[in-house]
Amino acid sequence: MSDRNDVVLETRGLKKHFPITQGIVFQSKVGAVRAVDGVDLQLRRGETLGVVGESGCGKSTLAKLLVGLEKPTAGSINVRGQDMVKLKGGMLRRARRNIQMVLQDPYTSLNPRMTVGDIIGEPFEIHPEVTPRKGREKAVQDLLDTVGLNPDHVNRYPHQFSGGQRQRIGIARALALKPEIIVCDEPVSALDVSIQAQVINLLEGLQRDFGLSYIFIAHDLSVVRHISDRVAVMYLGKVVEIGGDEQIYENPTHPYTQALLSAVPVPDPRLRGHRDQIVLEGDVPSPANPPSGCRFRTRCWKAQPVCAEQEPLLQIRERSPHPSACHFAEPRDVVHAV
Repeated sequence: MSDRNDVVLETRGLKKHFPITQGIVFQSKVGAVRAVDGVDLQLRRGETLGVVGESGCGKSTLAKLLVGLEKPTAGSINVRGQDMVKLKGGMLRRARRNIQMVLQDPYTSLNPRMTVGDIIGEPFEIHPEVTPRKGREKAVQDLLDTVGLNPDHVNRYPHQFSGGQRQRIGIARALALKPEIIVCDEPVSALDVSIQAQVINLLEGLQRDFGLSYIFIAHDLSVVRHISDRVAVMYLGKVVEIGGDEQIYENPTHPYTQALLSAVPVPDPRLRGHRDQIVLEGDVPSPANPPSGCRFRTRCWKAQPVCAEQEPLLQIRERSPHPSACHFAEPRDVVHAV
């Protein structure tokens, strides 16, 4: 059991429902898309928590909730004991300094009309108490040097940098306010494989140097395993399994996690004939009308009547050494290449 003082971020019952309306002039609510629907997470000091799942499972919406780009429908987001959902005004502005974000696409997340110096220094305009105005140019140059870029390029524009360099600029901007937590929303998915490794190594080095804690969201399971201490698996707005990286990758207990891992390509021809690939039937249900009980039951080969009647809680079970939201959770060997 971890020390409560080590928990830097905690969510309880976090939900984000986007209303579905009809009508042009007089709009009426006819339903809601349950993008995030009751997520409980803990992030510890100096830890990387990976979040994985297929497209549409709610990963990016979760990231936006954590940094305040979306307002939750319900639930709490506690950063160092302060509920970000309840804070307002100056208290909220000061608290948000402690949690920053690295966006997915380095080509669209940087303003093409601003110099690199202005982009990285912009947080100082919003939080002037962090760095005095006279010291900001030096602070920006130091940040560029920290992420492996030439400090003399402070007056260049984003189009003069490669994709990997632009993502380093985005990381420097996230570091400007000296946060304790950084939410990385698929930070390497738009980069070439060789550049991905460089950016991942940079993130790991910064974590060691500054004691950062990461929420690392990605769809590449091998990247998540490389960088994460623990992994949370999401499906239709909920976390269905969470545990240490070895627990999730070597002993997955939820059928959805097992199916995800079985889909990873196996490059070793000696293993291809021994892999246990799981092919899921049917389409992913709509988050506007999720199935009753277990949301995965419509595609699950283990589904029983109880799965439609009772929603399984995310908890440790008799055959699952780590929390899993499945009535029949048990480990299953899956040959994979991660």
